[in-house]
Amino acid sequence: MTHSSRRLRRGAVTAVAVGVLMVPTAGGAAFGAPAFVPSAAASADPPSPSDSSASGFQELTPAVRQQIDEAVQKVQQEAKVPGVTVGVWTPDKGNYVRSFGVADKSTGQRMTPDLFTRIGSETKTFTVTALLQLVDRGKVTLDDPIGKYISGVPNGDTITLRQLAGMRSGLYNYSEDPDFFKALTTDPQRPFTPQELLNYAFRHPVLFPPGEKFSYSNTNLILLGLVIEKESGRRLSDFIRTNILTPAGLDDTSFPDDAAFPTPHAQGYTNQTATGKVEVSTDWNPSWGWAAGAMISTLQDLRIWARTVATGILPDGRTMVSPATQKQRLTTPPTTIPGAGYGLGIFDVQGWIGHNGSLPGYESLTIYLPSARATLVVVLNTDIGQDDTEPSTLFGQAITKIITPEHVFDLPAQPAAR
Repeated sequence: MTHSSRRLRRGAVTAVAVGVLMVPTAGGAAFGAPAFVPSAAASADPPSPSDSSASGFQELTPAVRQQIDEAVQKVQQEAKVPGVTVGVWTPDKGNYVRSFGVADKSTGQRMTPDLFTRIGSETKTFTVTALLQLVDRGKVTLDDPIGKYISGVPNGDTITLRQLAGMRSGLYNYSEDPDFFKALTTDPQRPFTPQELLNYAFRHPVLFPPGEKFSYSNTNLILLGLVIEKESGRRLSDFIRTNILTPAGLDDTSFPDDAAFPTPHAQGYTNQTATGKVEVSTDWNPSWGWAAGAMISTLQDLRIWARTVATGILPDGRTMVSPATQKQRLTTPPTTIPGAGYGLGIFDVQGWIGHNGSLPGYESLTIYLPSARATLVVVLNTDIGQDDTEPSTLFGQAITKIITPEHVFDLPAQPAAR
């Protein structure tokens, strides 16, 4: 298997977490974009017994902001990231929103906080939320075997929906398949059907008995997407829009049916290509990620989503997922990564709850720290790693070392583990 095909597994999501890319240092000086002025609904936080001062969260003073600026620019330069936007929001320690570098290397267009971006594996948090809503409606149970809904799945009579959502199914990850990688990179505009993706996975033997251990696999989410469609009677994109995006007020988040990409957006740069050379992947068809990685969003929507998915509560105070079901989502058994647990489509890394995302040309990180009611979102326009580490992780680590030294986000990439 080529290095590129191994890395593509990260594409629809994360390092064994979440996540796809060599880019010259972005031209032009970094610049600070004005912070968003959030709506009341987006910015409201319910009363919490947790005092953020007890969480070790640093107040975002001018000196701390300068430290963040310098840390972000250092990572950007060392990892050769063209453009990056960082947002930090707290109820009582201040906010920080800045963009650095360029959105388009050919024109020099600057990176700005208002750009749409592909979010890769953060899609998983939406797909699993849809599944949990069906659990609350009594349509499915987490301990149902996948074979009850989808035929032809290896070990389908013993792999449960819970194990699929928790990355403990043992099913081979289709995006690691060399033939899949060749098909995608030969014609990045081609559409893939969910069944085609499953066919790439099912030609391989299962890796281990269900539930035995953690192993990140995009195949799991394709199956869950099909379950949602079957039991809801609706297309996955429609179900997510009606039951999650609209109630949460995520007006700039979408689940595309093709390569359409709202404007404005940054150009994406990847080396997960047929030649291994850096190419612009902006208009690649994301259907290959589908329920595991096809969605599009913005910094502001991800800011809202971070808290919503971590709490199960919509911005207006209504329940998105019942407390009992949300508790199961946030039960995060250990993974192979020290300090990182994975629940039902969500990570807990040193107390930060959320997910990262990556696919050719784009990466994102959306996490929430309950003890401080703080949110961190990072979006960038490359997936080219540095020393086998996701650029989004490098930014997350550098920033949290400053703002939450007791909760440093560290999600090291492993080969074939996005």
